[in-house]
Amino acid sequence: MKTKREINEKIREGNAIVIPGAEYKKRLREGETFSVDDVDIVTCGTCGVMSGTYAVLTVPVAPPKTFRKAKSLLLNGVPAYPGPCPNERLGLVDCIIYGTAARDKRYGGGHLFADLVGGNEIEVEADADGRRYTNNITLSECTFARLHTTRAAYKNYTAYLSQDHGITRTIFSVTGLLGPCREISVSGCGEINPIQNDPALRSLTPGTPILVNGANGIVTGTGTRSTMERPNLAVSADMSGMDTRMMGGFITSDGPECLTSVAAAILVLDSASLDCLKTLDESIELPVAAIKDRKTIVSSHYGRVWQGTDRGVHIDSSRCLGCIPCGARSICPAEAILEDQSIDRVRCLACGACGSVCEGEVYTIHLGSMMIFNQEVPITLRQSNRTRAERLCRRLAERISTGAFLLPEGL
Repeated sequence: MKTKREINEKIREGNAIVIPGAEYKKRLREGETFSVDDVDIVTCGTCGVMSGTYAVLTVPVAPPKTFRKAKSLLLNGVPAYPGPCPNERLGLVDCIIYGTAARDKRYGGGHLFADLVGGNEIEVEADADGRRYTNNITLSECTFARLHTTRAAYKNYTAYLSQDHGITRTIFSVTGLLGPCREISVSGCGEINPIQNDPALRSLTPGTPILVNGANGIVTGTGTRSTMERPNLAVSADMSGMDTRMMGGFITSDGPECLTSVAAAILVLDSASLDCLKTLDESIELPVAAIKDRKTIVSSHYGRVWQGTDRGVHIDSSRCLGCIPCGARSICPAEAILEDQSIDRVRCLACGACGSVCEGEVYTIHLGSMMIFNQEVPITLRQSNRTRAERLCRRLAERISTGAFLLPEGL
């Protein structure tokens, strides 16, 4: 058995054996076995829609003494909640912004967070003392900017379908779920999810350092609705240093949602740690539920989602039917499809939405299917991106290996 202090010392000395989650799982599939002495840390991560994301900002609005306190606040048109501190007569507004807050159907809190992190200028509008005040700011002008989650990185998610005829509007679909039982929406990064590899949260205790959207953050505890069977995390991180490729907005049929990424170091302390790290997609249960009542209909597994499926969208422009407007471009939740039919691969989430609506099959991606009532029902939307999560795992592993990421002493 190893202690956290011993592993931390090995990190300092440059001797820690750190393996990114995807590599570790690949080696397991190839038949390799590991002992406690063979590995110290496996980095695990997840990236996807996380509705419980919010930001706390201190926003400069006007010079001191200009107004007493703000009554309302908009950032790029996204509503923020002033307070709780009034900052009386300081010209500053402390505020909370939900990742799910919306300016309109195509822009919300998640988009705003990415714009701030990207250094883009943000338009501020405040109502105070019966007057309207405006300003343009960047993240560097906010003396406090921190991202939090009420819950994130669920150990296990649920896949959804509609049992009703017609289309059901929901945050779990871009166009609305078509029923009865015509398509399935899935979430979760399966075998590299942090809690999936540490269900007892031994390596994910409050105060543990993690990466949130690529920046240094911490676990603050378990999140809302967390249970022993379905644990999740509350996390926090300064927005400076975040990576816009690991965050952003995601447009659904019920409005904008927020993309968030979390990566953590799962410590190999003993044989129990190794047993948890043996989990592969095929053995991770994925309940399939009806969207209306959230009751489980059948149970599948993440092997159906991430094994033998595509990670990226294929393009065949010769098949274009010239639809005006282009259905795929119109509904892309990441706005990654360009006018020339190409895809901005930095923005693309490989969610599959374009492939489900393009009549000419210009855009195709194999997302897999699940057996529902003796028939294969296609997965048409993935709200998590495994490739980005794997990238974050590698980044964290590199930082640990170079001594740039240490565990707190005493844990």
